[in-house]
Amino acid sequence: MEFKEVIARRRSVRKFDTARMVEGDKIERLLAAALAAPSSRNSRSTRLAVVDDRATIDRMAAMRDYGAAFLTGAPLAIVVAGDRTASDLWEVNASIAATILQLTAVDEGLASCWVHVAGRPRLKDDPEGETAADYLRGLLPLGEGWEPLCVVALGYSDYVPKPLPEADDTARVVWAGR
Repeated sequence: MEFKEVIARRRSVRKFDTARMVEGDKIERLLAAALAAPSSRNSRSTRLAVVDDRATIDRMAAMRDYGAAFLTGAPLAIVVAGDRTASDLWEVNASIAATILQLTAVDEGLASCWVHVAGRPRLKDDPEGETAADYLRGLLPLGEGWEPLCVVALGYSDYVPKPLPEADDTARVVWAGR
């Protein structure tokens, strides 16, 4: 698949075919691509936690009371985190890796959706309470210094997503020096 087709096909999918698991060789290629993503000064600060156990993924869906419920239908979830001790730019590095992960998913015939974790409260009405990241730390064996950025839900889509609608994006670009 050409890269421009990967970009055009990437959509946020929140409904997965629950009968189809993601094959191990595809998971390995997803991980290899995400870990090969650029990082500040080649710090390689991104960390990944792979979850393919349905019961654990269902529990992960409770990390936030809004925006994470669809995880219960995902056959695979990958926590994308950064090692704060490896780089002060861990969040940028992890964001790049998560994007590469999602684009690789498209190339592998998979669908995905990002659930933001960093800085999010577990309960919308209790913004000063437990964080989504703390909840995940209590649930998963995340390493010392790992800071979760997001969870990427992955699997085979249960439907054919519509293409992005056409948009006039000219106002979003400024040409300097012309």
